[in-house]
Amino acid sequence: MKLANPASALYACAMSLHQARAFWLRYEPIHAVTYFAQESHHAARDAGLKGFWMGYFGFRAAPMGAVSSGLVVATFANFAPQMVRRAIPDAWSFASPDVLVGVRAEAAAQALRRLVPDVDQHAERVNVLLERVHANADPIGRPLFGANAGLELPDDAVSRLWQLCTALREHRGDIHVSILASEGVSGPEALQLMGAERGYPDDLFIRSRGWDAEPWEAAFDALAHRGLVTKEGLTFQGMKLREFIEHRTDELAIVPFLVLSDTERTELAGSLGAAARAIHDSGEIPTVNPIGLTPPD
Repeated sequence: MKLANPASALYACAMSLHQARAFWLRYEPIHAVTYFAQESHHAARDAGLKGFWMGYFGFRAAPMGAVSSGLVVATFANFAPQMVRRAIPDAWSFASPDVLVGVRAEAAAQALRRLVPDVDQHAERVNVLLERVHANADPIGRPLFGANAGLELPDDAVSRLWQLCTALREHRGDIHVSILASEGVSGPEALQLMGAERGYPDDLFIRSRGWDAEPWEAAFDALAHRGLVTKEGLTFQGMKLREFIEHRTDELAIVPFLVLSDTERTELAGSLGAAARAIHDSGEIPTVNPIGLTPPD
């Protein structure tokens, strides 16, 4: 029996992890137009939702149905509970989740057609590949992915592209949240670890995730007690924990894509990358953002 070359196996593993991150940098901007594009803001308002954050929580939670604020806190993971409670469950009294599921995909498609003029030319072929990846993704323990995976895909090719990218980003997000929980890292602690690594100001997360000073400071103190951060930034142990969380997320997030051949993964990355670059070049997504999203490399 011929034994596998250990060096080749390690190289293949490293390439798979690199591809996991590369794919995230490509499908996340496509999904993220729903947060940043005016088409989505206007669609949420026209559907009856009140203000940006009710639109955010209503659109993103809609695939799960008319859920409680507690379930949104648990699945979204890094938002302050009081921030969620200002929007959920009130959102469902203004618009039903079924309506919002359709509205959000239509608005995202409008934004993508504006930002990526040739998106229709690529969507049909990309969707064929993404649907195979989507079907190969395991929903067990991944509630936001499971909810999105259970939706009927839109007939419109660009809306379909957006929905497939959305389901896969929620798949990765669910994985990430489960790893944070297993490592005993709370929502505000996760934000502070990422912020310390990247040099992001605390105010970015305090404003966008709704944390008051007291729980934010308590989260820092908890990380400092574990030897993960100091006032100067991440410690060595903090860097190792961040590396582990991201590495393990990549290990699990790449699995659905392995249904594709190497050639198909390269083709998919190229097509998604062209769209992602167009979105970044438009300036629609801020350079420093709470998602931690950077241009595709």
